[in-house]
Amino acid sequence: MKVVENLSIINEKIKAACERSNRNSEEIKLIAVTKYVTTERAQEALQAGVKNLGENRDEGLLNKWETIGNDAVWHFIGSLQTRKVKNIIDKVSFIHSLDRLSLAEEINKRANKQISCFVQVNVSGEESKHGISPENVVNFIHDLKDSENIKVIGLMTMAPLTENVEIIRQSFRGLKELQVKIQELQLDYAPCNELSMGMSNDYTIAIEEGATYIRIGTSLVGDEG
Repeated sequence: MKVVENLSIINEKIKAACERSNRNSEEIKLIAVTKYVTTERAQEALQAGVKNLGENRDEGLLNKWETIGNDAVWHFIGSLQTRKVKNIIDKVSFIHSLDRLSLAEEINKRANKQISCFVQVNVSGEESKHGISPENVVNFIHDLKDSENIKVIGLMTMAPLTENVEIIRQSFRGLKELQVKIQELQLDYAPCNELSMGMSNDYTIAIEEGATYIRIGTSLVGDEG
């Protein structure tokens, strides 16, 4: 299917999820995850009206950047190696995977503007997932107070790969509870107003539990990998 057709279906599902949870669909920002598709398919997403593109590897981002450049708002959504920060830092507006102080220090050192960052939280506790454990997030954010080029706009998580809706819902709900706790601290450098959660298989649940950014690849742009 064409991206514009997929987008229409997704927008209807977003609208329905917002109605179920008494939310405004304009609160939801859609990121097209283009890591498994060509630059041409990414451009098709832009032409369909998607503004945000997400890549999880520096090579993929740099490859598409050569053609697309600032026509998109770029999100780095994968685990980011410290040594690769310099490759992407002047091209991205958002980093969704801040999960350690060494990475924060490199972002702060390399950036020539303030970068909007999501702290990645391993809510489910799975060893296969990156992210800070929930009990360590508040202390981690306090440690970022002198990083003038980092603004913690929110939290990010990935739910377990399971068919059990309640387990998925609990992960997203746990991130929302943590967000509220951080907002109560009223930190200028960490307003934490956003939640990046939900992918192709679970974004409607994520919206019901408070997501403001959803990261959709296969359902939107397909998989050409």
